[in-house]
Order: sequence, then structure tokens, then C-alpha cells
Amino acid sequence: MKGYSDEHKKYIQAVKKRENKISIVRILILICFFTFWEIAGDLRWIDPFLTSTPSRMLKSLMKIFSEGTLFKHIWVTCIETILGFIFSTVLGTIIAILLWWSDFACKVLDPYLVVLNALPKVALAPIIIFWAGNGYGSIIVIALLISIIVTIINVLAGFKSIDEDKIKLIETFGGSKSQILTNLILPASVPTLVSTLKINVGLSWVGVIMGEFLVAKEGLGFLIIYGGQVSQLDMVMMSIIILCILAYAMYEVVAIFEKKLNKKIY
Repeated sequence: MKGYSDEHKKYIQAVKKRENKISIVRILILICFFTFWEIAGDLRWIDPFLTSTPSRMLKSLMKIFSEGTLFKHIWVTCIETILGFIFSTVLGTIIAILLWWSDFACKVLDPYLVVLNALPKVALAPIIIFWAGNGYGSIIVIALLISIIVTIINVLAGFKSIDEDKIKLIETFGGSKSQILTNLILPASVPTLVSTLKINVGLSWVGVIMGEFLVAKEGLGFLIIYGGQVSQLDMVMMSIIILCILAYAMYEVVAIFEKKLNKKIY
């Protein structure tokens, strides 16, 4: 760390030490949780048939792995989630830009956005299945619908929170609407956009799993439904744990993107 003062070096070391402590405590909590879960199941404090145990889930994992279908189920769900995440984020941001561009359209459509946001999207699932077919398309559409309205509302709110005086200053110097958008609105809304990405991670997983519950013949959502139907709750719990791991990994990817973006900006 050449060029840094001793105080700065100590501060950096203290920050890294604290981050390491946080990581260690997180891992210890996880280990304690699964250990207690296993012990509780073995001693019959809980019914292992209903709640499963880590060892039973591991056996279920190895069984599906030996059948050669585990990674196929994971891959299908991941692809559907990523596509739903990308489509909802891009389309939602574009629509938010268009609504910001036209104040009239924004005010006209505002109550419709509120209603669509409050509407349980799963209620539209039967219609979507008829429209998009009984396959991947309908699952991606369901994931898109669940997160796109939230994207529009969040991004649009971020655009509107920009200081009006700054906008008027650019207009005073003859700046066009497109220049205001590219030079002020979008750069100032980066924190809002990143926050929306984080929200969409969770919503995309929810949408995909809901879609797979209804129409899928493969994927983690299918495994959950199938496991429940044949009373293999070990498979259900195993699939849920895998979903948690994948959702966390996707969130971490967004967090890494945020850190790199912040370094470029600041």
C-alpha cells in the first residue's frame, strides 16, 4: 500500500478485519443452524419427514445427481430467471424514461401503474399460459410481469427526485430534453437503478418459481411441486436450499457490479 499514510493503512486493515469477522460469524451461524437442524431431526424434536434434515437432503441431492438431471434443473431455472431479470429491468427502465419524457402520459398512466402493482400477478397466469404457451415463454413472461411494474415505479421515482433547479439550469443554457436525460437524470439515478436491480433479483426468482409451479416439466420449481406430490419432502427442502444459494449468488453479482460502478463514478 505505497503512498498511503500509516493512519490510512491502519484504517484499511481495520475495515478488512471487521469484514473478515462478519464473514466468519455468518458462516458460524450457518453451521450452527444446520447442525441444530440435524440434531433436532435425529432426536425427533422435529418430524424429519415434514422438515427433512441436512443429511436427508444430501442423500436426495446425490440421488438426483446420480440420475444426471440435477444440473439440467438448475440450468433451466437459472436461464429463465436471468432472462426475466434482464427483460424486466431493461423494459421497465425504458418505459420509465418514456413516462419521464412525457409528463402528460405519466399523469394519465399513474393510476394504472398503481393498480397493476397491487394486482396479484399470479392471477394472470392462466391467461399468460394461453398466450405464451405451456413452456419456457410463459414462465419468463410471469417473471417479467412480477418485476417490471416495480422497476417502472422505482426508476421513475428516482428520475422525479432529481433537483428541479439543476434541470432548469441546463434548460437555461439551452440544453435539450435528451441532454438533460443523458447528462443529469441517468447519472444521478445510478443508485436508484442499482437498488432496483437488487429488488429485481428477488422478484425474478419469485416469478420464475411461480411459473414453474404452474407449467414446468423441469427446473427447481418443478422439483418442489413434484416432491410435494410424491411425498418426497427431502427433495422439496433440498430444492429450496439450492434456490437460496443461487439467489444469494445472483445478488452478490449485482453487489459486485455496484462496487465497480461506484469506483468508476467516484
